[in-house]
Amino acid sequence: MAHTGLLELQNYLSQNGILISFSGRFSQAIIEELGEAVKKYLESEEHPKNDIFNVFSIFVEQTQNIKNYCESKKFLTSYERIANSCIVTIGKCEGGNYISSGNIIENSDAEKLTAHIEELIPLDKISLKKRYKEQLKQELLPGSLGAGVGLIDIARKASKPLLYTVSRIDQQFSFFTLKAII
Repeated sequence: MAHTGLLELQNYLSQNGILISFSGRFSQAIIEELGEAVKKYLESEEHPKNDIFNVFSIFVEQTQNIKNYCESKKFLTSYERIANSCIVTIGKCEGGNYISSGNIIENSDAEKLTAHIEELIPLDKISLKKRYKEQLKQELLPGSLGAGVGLIDIARKASKPLLYTVSRIDQQFSFFTLKAII
C-alpha cells in the first residue's frame, strides 16, 4: 500500500501558497540550482523583473546566511544536527511573494541575531539604505564571513518589515525562522 504522506504534504504546500521548498543541508551547488529554478519559475509566471530580482536576491542571501552559520559550527559535535536542519520556502501571499527560511541555532547565538533584526524592523527604506552604506564602511572583523549587510539588504528589498521566530528546542538549541515579504 502506498504511503499518503506525500499527498498530504502536497496539499499542505498548496493550501499555504508554497511554490518551492527545500529541506536539508545547504551547499553552494544546491543554492545555485534552486536559485536558477526560482528565477525560471517566477519568469514563467510573468512576474515583474524587479520582483524576480528581489525574490532571487533574498533567497540567495537567506540560504547563504544559513550555509555560513552551519559552516561556522563545523567543529561542534552537534554540527550534523545543525547542518541538516536547514529549510527554505518560497510562496505566494496576499499582495506578493515571500521567502521564508529556518535552521537550528545555538541558544547563545539567538539574542545577538534577534537584536540585529529588531534594530532593522522599525527602519524605513531611507534609513535602511543609510544603515547599509554605513555598514559597508565598517572594518571587517577577523574571521567574519562578510560585511554584515545581508540582513540589512534583505530588509531593504522586502516590502514589509522582516518577520522572525525563535522556537526553543532544548537547553542548547532553538529553531530560528526568517520571513521576508516582497
